[in-house]
Amino acid sequence: MHEIDLEKVQREESRWRILRALDAGRPQPVADTILFRVLHDIALPITPNQVRRELAYLEERGLVHIIGRGTSPTWLAELTRDGVDVVEYTVPCDAGIARPAKYW
Repeated sequence: MHEIDLEKVQREESRWRILRALDAGRPQPVADTILFRVLHDIALPITPNQVRRELAYLEERGLVHIIGRGTSPTWLAELTRDGVDVVEYTVPCDAGIARPAKYW
């Protein structure tokens, strides 16, 4: 019997939702507090610290750029060119992000 790793599923879903929210905010950067509210409002169990952890993960993958990290109480994030390509389904999406399968 297979066990579902619920925390892993939630992390990967959060990453996808963060990318989508940043895409919706383009061309302006989006504050981490706004991202927290978006995820909270769609009932993903996440803390502000976890939002920052997932932003850092996405930055390490080259999908987002964080402004104010280490210098400001609020982080601002924006998609990189590669992040836009992932959201727009023009490139493959590696494991770790719960991007839904393309249906068109």
